[in-house]
Amino acid sequence: PALAVAEEDPAADAALMDHVAGWAERYTPFVGMDPPDALLLDIGGSAHLFGGEAAMLGDLVARCARAGLFACAAIAGTKAAALALARFAPGAERGVVVPPRGEAAAVSPLPVAALGVDPAIAAALVRLGLKTVGDLASRPRGPLAARFGTMLVDRLDRALGRAEEPIAPRRPLPSCTAERRFAEPIGHADDVHRSILALAADLAGILERRGEGARRLELVFFRADGAVRRLPVATGRPLRDPETVLRLYREVIDSLADPVDPGFGFDVLRLSALATERMDAVQTGLDAAENDGDALAGLADLADRLTARFGRRRVLALAPHDTHLPERAAVAVPAQGSTPGAGSPPGQDGAGWADWRIPGEPPSRPIRLVDPPERIEAVAEVPDGPPVRFRWRRVVHAVHRAEGPERIAPEWWRAAGEAPPTRDYFRVEDEAGHRFWLYREGLWSRETTAPRWFLHGLFA
Repeated sequence: PALAVAEEDPAADAALMDHVAGWAERYTPFVGMDPPDALLLDIGGSAHLFGGEAAMLGDLVARCARAGLFACAAIAGTKAAALALARFAPGAERGVVVPPRGEAAAVSPLPVAALGVDPAIAAALVRLGLKTVGDLASRPRGPLAARFGTMLVDRLDRALGRAEEPIAPRRPLPSCTAERRFAEPIGHADDVHRSILALAADLAGILERRGEGARRLELVFFRADGAVRRLPVATGRPLRDPETVLRLYREVIDSLADPVDPGFGFDVLRLSALATERMDAVQTGLDAAENDGDALAGLADLADRLTARFGRRRVLALAPHDTHLPERAAVAVPAQGSTPGAGSPPGQDGAGWADWRIPGEPPSRPIRLVDPPERIEAVAEVPDGPPVRFRWRRVVHAVHRAEGPERIAPEWWRAAGEAPPTRDYFRVEDEAGHRFWLYREGLWSRETTAPRWFLHGLFA
């Protein structure tokens, strides 16, 4: 009568396991899953941070108990041996640690079901008197494989430590990481900022030795009560300057709609470089070219900070596009990674930002266009010549100087009904010194007998 009954909810169980897996990353970034109820941690490079394997395992089991989770755990040299011991070994609720190359002795007393074979195969082995893993290990491999299949032999070898089986991590592994563990949890913003700066400095040392810079970073907050919060940040160019990393994360933290709640404090902070690129050292100097380079790098940093605050899709830049039509010659792309000084050039055709203008020359086209082009009334001395005067928005402008035409033919790959007529563009200046960018639509006597005139832009 006192039995508590609850409806099975596999989706909620899977969500809980995923949450626990994220929490378990406090011990190692390499966490895999073995559904429905097991986690796999590769602790080869992190056990020493906790005082050894036994101390690490004891800390893990104790933290699970404080969170209301009953956990059985084991450390072994292979995945299959660790799973078998965690699920079937006596005392696994306190944690079992297998010495190096001791897998065979540790798993031999376990029942054959510990191998994870089909229940029908396990029942057949028990009927034959092969009740433990040790019983199977003492039998010739050939008859076992012939009767029960090679899968049984393979699983036996893995459990005994004779064969390896890789662990598939649930999340992509970072290129490098830096972390801080605190004896007392921290929660004050100044303490968090100082820790981020220290982590960024540690990470910068690793990246500098590799000759790399980070393109994607992730800061992970491990709260004392088991909650985990991740804050990713992308950069437009390879980055390893600690102060710049701190500024980016200040922007991210300040702009969060759901603030980072320290609760009872953070006991672990980890900064990871998820993606890196080559970053060569640059020798600075005093000439103008290098000063321009510093300005471009500053613009790229500004794009990173704005993107961190407002999002990648809200901070845009214009990049050249491979077309002759002016209204299609630039496309809006995310500014991060496309601004000057970024690691990759903008534009689908690979054109750099320096190609937008010729150094020392005024722009041949207006920076901003009238969208859509506005119809004007124009008068020319000859049909194919520049206008001598035109009317735009009820004002008549007498042309004092004119340059052109710059002829733009229709795109040949478009259908005849889709392609616009040929355009002849003129740069004109009126008597008051205002400069306009006009075009005549349609070739006289070849495409039309009444060409139309449009104003497409103004020169500042």
